[in-house]
Formats: sequence, structure tokens, C-alpha cells
Amino acid sequence: MEALRATYGSESSDDGDDDGEIPINRVECMKVSSLPPPPSDLLKAPNFSDLAAASRTGRIRSFPHIEGNYALHVYIPVLIPPTVREKLMIYVKRLASVVPSLYVVDADIPLSELSKDDENFENVLLGREFHISLGRTVPIQVHQIDSIVAMLRQKFVSQRRYFIELSKWDVFVNDEQTRSFLSLEVLGRGLSEIRKQINLVDYVYKLHGLPEFYKNPRPHISLLWALGNISEKLKKNVEELDTSRNNARNSGPIFFCKFNSIECKIGKKSYTICKSLDG
Repeated sequence: MEALRATYGSESSDDGDDDGEIPINRVECMKVSSLPPPPSDLLKAPNFSDLAAASRTGRIRSFPHIEGNYALHVYIPVLIPPTVREKLMIYVKRLASVVPSLYVVDADIPLSELSKDDENFENVLLGREFHISLGRTVPIQVHQIDSIVAMLRQKFVSQRRYFIELSKWDVFVNDEQTRSFLSLEVLGRGLSEIRKQINLVDYVYKLHGLPEFYKNPRPHISLLWALGNISEKLKKNVEELDTSRNNARNSGPIFFCKFNSIECKIGKKSYTICKSLDG
């Protein structure tokens, strides 16, 4: 077990949060009988009284830590183009002035600490890799890892590059209602391709007894988060900023990026599932 933890890391190293939602060359795959689901205790609701599960920021896990489990996350990596970062910085700073309790996603740094240094603000908040989730973040056991990775690679063997249009600010809340996320949602170009990819991930999840994605997925990247369900407050401020943005004739897509690959993170270990054929 020590050797396995050294290879894959531990579920405890991953927060297990859901970020609150291609023309595919079809490949004939052999029929596979449904695999046995993981033990029921893997998907039990978290114990909110367990203070050890909360980080210094007050976050609570989406599922409890169990020895030998590893958090699974399948996603599309996204980089924000340098040409739009200044515009995004202005927007986020305006929002932070009215909602001071925001943190940077993944880095878990209070936004108020970054706002004093523009260069650091841009690098930490916007200069890193974001992700569009293609499946729920769920716990799996070590014996499922090879099968899940192999099946994902088989399903995504032929994927072509396409453009992704991120064109709307919106707010998402995780299933446990413990965190709210400020996100950029995918609308228009790329939406149908991503939904097809979500269906392929759902197929692999279902075979392994894992919960499928949301029925009406809304692909997005998340930039900021706050404790609790403050969606109404965030949405109100987002709508006011969007009105100002539209009045300034800045309506339309916020930015475009290209689909280049799909990654799968299990514990601390990452797997490349596919790269676009024309990438």
C-alpha cells in the first residue's frame, strides 16, 4: 500500500470538489459487461462534523477520505490567452471590491492579498492552467485505475481540434452547498463537442459503477470561490458588471481557446487520455 501511495498519491491530496457543468470519429469498441461498483462507503455523504476534513480556508470535502481511495477527475486543460488577461483582471477586481471574501481556485489564496500587486495578481489568478470538467470528481479504488484509464483512451482515440468559446460569467454551487464559484461558461462554439465528450466519459463511469455527470451539463472554467452558497449575491454583482460591460460595447465572447487534449488526474498522478489529431 505504501508503494501505491507513492505512485498515485492519496485522495487526501485532492479536494474532490465538483466545479459546481468534436466531431468524433466513431470507434467500434468491444462490448463490456458492467463492472462491479465500488463499495457503497465510497460514495457516502461527507461527515460535516469531521473538522479534520476542512482546510484552513474552511472547505469541506465532497467525499470522506478512506485509505486506499483516489480522487478521479477527467478534464480539458484550458489556458487563458495573455491578450485578454488585463480585461479579466479589471472585471475581477471590480467584483472583489464588492465581494471581498473570494479565493483563487486551487491556489486558495484570498483575492484581497493579490490585488495589491498587478503582476502577481495576473500570474497567480490568470496565468495558470484551468480545466473544463468532463465528469464528476469521484473516489475510486486502486484496482479500477488501469481499467478506467485504458477505457478512456480507447473511447477518445480519435479527437480533432476545435475552438471553445467562453462567453458568459456565471455562478455555480457545489452539490454540498459549501462553496460558490465564479466561472466562465462555454456557450456557442465548442459546446456540442464538449457535451459529446462528456457522454463518452459517462459511458466509462457507468461501466465502473460511478455516478454520471449532470443531466444538462454547462461546461465552464472556475476562477474564484467563496465559502457557502452566496450565489444570489454573486449573481447580482455579476449581472451589474455585465450590464456595464455591455453598455461599453464589450458584448460577445470573452475569449476563445482551442481544444488540444484531455487529461485524467487520479490522486497526485496525471494521465494524458488523448491529444487532438491535428494538434
